[in-house]
Parts: sequence; structure tokens; C-alpha cells
Amino acid sequence: AMMMKYGHPFLLLASTAAGAAAFTASRQPAASPARSGQHAPQRVTETCRLFAKNPDRARMERELEDLMDRDWRAFRAELVMKEAVESKETSKSSNGGDSDGDGTGGVNFDELGKQDRLGNLFAGAISSIFSKKQDSGGDHVLDNNDAGDGDSSSIFDGDAVGGATADSCLPIDDPFISAAEIPVVMQPKSKLDKHRWAHPIPHVEPGCVLIANERLGGVFHQTVVLIIDHNEQNGSTGIVINRPMQGNLLKVATETPSNVDLSLKLAFNTATVSYGGPVLQEEYSILHGYGEVEGSKKIAPGVFVGGSEELMSEVRRHNFRPEKALFVKGHAAWVAGQLSREIAKGVWYPSAVSSDLILRYAGAPIGLEDNRDDLWSDILTCMGGGYEAIARQHSGRGDMRMMP
Repeated sequence: AMMMKYGHPFLLLASTAAGAAAFTASRQPAASPARSGQHAPQRVTETCRLFAKNPDRARMERELEDLMDRDWRAFRAELVMKEAVESKETSKSSNGGDSDGDGTGGVNFDELGKQDRLGNLFAGAISSIFSKKQDSGGDHVLDNNDAGDGDSSSIFDGDAVGGATADSCLPIDDPFISAAEIPVVMQPKSKLDKHRWAHPIPHVEPGCVLIANERLGGVFHQTVVLIIDHNEQNGSTGIVINRPMQGNLLKVATETPSNVDLSLKLAFNTATVSYGGPVLQEEYSILHGYGEVEGSKKIAPGVFVGGSEELMSEVRRHNFRPEKALFVKGHAAWVAGQLSREIAKGVWYPSAVSSDLILRYAGAPIGLEDNRDDLWSDILTCMGGGYEAIARQHSGRGDMRMMP
């Protein structure tokens, strides 16, 4: 009801602050009109400044988010990875493990022998623990008299139950695991590389990317489109993030029609420019990982769009390097239902990817495993399976190419 009355949180804040100032003034001794008119706007301004998005605060929140590991997309990616591993193991088991087609069932006999010896070692250790006291005279074997005459609370300590003693323990935390399962449980589990991960998703969401089908031609051939907004009723918008153009922002925005202010061109004169799509190519948007500054929008954990004026101030304060920003020329747009139809026909592969892959051309770190010149192929390779095969078969042209 308050939102409907005032229309916007900022107006709500201003109105609340003004009401508080008026109430405070009514409780104080009467003052001259001139004096009262000087302090009320000041209180409102100070209150609004308190809740405004400060660049330093935005940067601190971004760093804390990384420190606390609060990327829910990475958590989902880890679950997807574990499910894929389990599915692969189940598939091998149902097929007799013959994934190599060489009659050996895909079994590494050397590794199997090591696991068998390790299993026998643990089984022998546990057997010796269970039979230790029985061999020494059966002191801990209960009879009916022990159950009735002894201390009733001592049995719940676990001693003398099933041949166990106070020293009996398993090398892992699960008390119900068998000796044969111990070698498998103790194997190191796969770990998600938070710099480099990607997996397909069954739906479109803000912050996901659309990987162009290998058969798609035209301006979207082998493109990676970052979804900015998506709504089944209102349509979708996105920006291409893997078509770096020749020259920096100062060169591209000067030689082609653009609405970029001269001060912005000079401040970000070394920033990379990407072809963003065929719609409104004179308009530029800025993609970065600095933080949710004033005028920006958080697309995904660690990924932000907009806020160029605040970032320009940070560049002048030497708190932000222009190379950490990607300016995107134009964008892509879909009317309601159009993108869903294209995905149903196989035009796009909707995927969730790491922030570093999204920010490849916005100053993200590049590792040895990264294909720095072909983001389209790199993401497909990360997705694995049939997608990796598509990357091997169709990669080669790379991201830097002449646009049609």
C-alpha cells in the first residue's frame, strides 16, 4: 500500500524523512521560518545520502560475496556435476562397464587391484577389532545375567554391544558403512572449478547465456548472448559478449554513430568494445564485475550491467581500470514467446556459466585451460559430452571476426 501511494522506494524514503523532520521540528521551540526552511531539506539530503549506493560500499559487498562464496549458481553447477558423475557410473554399471568397447568393460585392472588390496586391509582391521576381546576370553560377550545385574546405563555407551569396545572405530564418520565400501568413500571427490564451469539448463533466466547452435548463420553465428531481462509476457533482451571489435572505445565510438559522451570516451579510452546485437547500435551498455554501483543492475553474482557514470568517477580516482569493463554496442531483443520458440527449434543452447567466462572480455582472469580467442568453443567444451564434440568439430574462426 505504501508503494502504491508513493510509487517508488526513493520517494517513500524522501517522504518518510520529510515527515520525520517535520515531526522533530514540531517538538522543538518555535524558530524563524528562514531557519526552519534551512534544516529540513538538509535532513532529507543526509538521509537519502545514507541509503544511496556508494561505489566503495558496492565494491566491498562484491568482495564479501566472493569471500563468503555466496554464488548460488556455482552451488547448482556443483550439484549438476555430481549428478553427471553418478549418472555416468550408473550407466557403466548397467552396461557391464564396457565403455571402451574393447571387451575389458572399461576396467582399469591395476586400479582395481589397488582398491581390492585396500579393501582387504580395512576389512582385516575391522575384523580384528570386532574379534579382539572375544579371542582374549569373551569378557565383553553379554549373557542374560549381565543384562539384568549390571548397570543399565553402561550398555548405552556402546561398549560390549556386538563385540564392540571403547576403542572400536571406523576410519570414516558413517557408522553404517561396510568394510567393502570404505575404499570408494575415501576416494577424493570431484571439485568444481569456480573459474571455469558451464552446464545446460532447461529454461531461460537472467544471467544465463545462449550458445548459438552450430548451424545458425548471420550476425549470430557462433555467438554467446548474455540474457539481461527475460519475461514470457514482455519478451527478452540480451547482449552478445564474444564479438570484440577492432579498436578501443574511443576509436569505435568516434568512427561510428554513437550516443557515448566525450568524457566517457576519454575515461574509458582503452576499454574493449563488443558487437552486442542488431538493435539500437548507437546505444552502448557497460558490462563489468566491479559491483552494484548507482545506475547498475546485478545480472548474476559478480556480473553487473550499467553504472557508467559512477564507474567513470572510479576510473578518475584510480579505483577502477578501464580494461575491467566491456562496452557493448547494440543489443538483441525478442518479443513475447519468440525466444522460447527459437529454443524449442534448437536455435540456442541455454546455459549457466561461471562469472569469469561471462566477463572474458571485461578483464576476467584467463587460465591455461581457457581458449582465450574462442569463447563459444570454450563454453561448449566446459559443458562436456555432445557439446564438447560440437566444439571440436566446428571451432576455428574464433571471436575476432569481421561482422557482416
